[in-house]
Amino acid sequence: MFFVGFMGAGKTSVARRLARICSVASVDMDTYLERREDRRVKDIFAEDGEDAFRAIETDVLAELAAKDPLLVSCGGGVILREENRAILREGGFVVYLRVTADEAASRISDTSSRPLFQDLAAARARCEERLPLYEAVADVTVDTAGKGVAAIAREVQRLLEKEGVLCRQPR
Repeated sequence: MFFVGFMGAGKTSVARRLARICSVASVDMDTYLERREDRRVKDIFAEDGEDAFRAIETDVLAELAAKDPLLVSCGGGVILREENRAILREGGFVVYLRVTADEAASRISDTSSRPLFQDLAAARARCEERLPLYEAVADVTVDTAGKGVAAIAREVQRLLEKEGVLCRQPR
């Protein structure tokens, strides 16, 4: 299962919370990529450029899609490549956590590690550009505006249980 959405949507936090609830593994794609490459995302962007990063990201996505069961929080730009969108559609259930750039900015305490979130106006435009791509791969969409991680996780859990995708937990 994959979590997609713009930076600051809560993908990693929600995936971790659900992983604990359901006793399955979760992985943050960017963290996994950094460990695999032994470099930080921002350094890959700076040294090799966005195209090189996106190629590595595609390889990591394919690798993680082959593992099961796993909750994968994807990087915000994973949906930019058609190849990635195909992997997402074919590789499992996709949860789109929708967030505005303004809400994301209020959630991200340190944007220095986010190479593509250095300017709010550019982030707004990027968020709008990506919207149809997120929607195209999503099996379900959850609006995260004004909600904390616990509330988002509960909403996602209910949706996934309804879809028969996630384990039911005793209450």
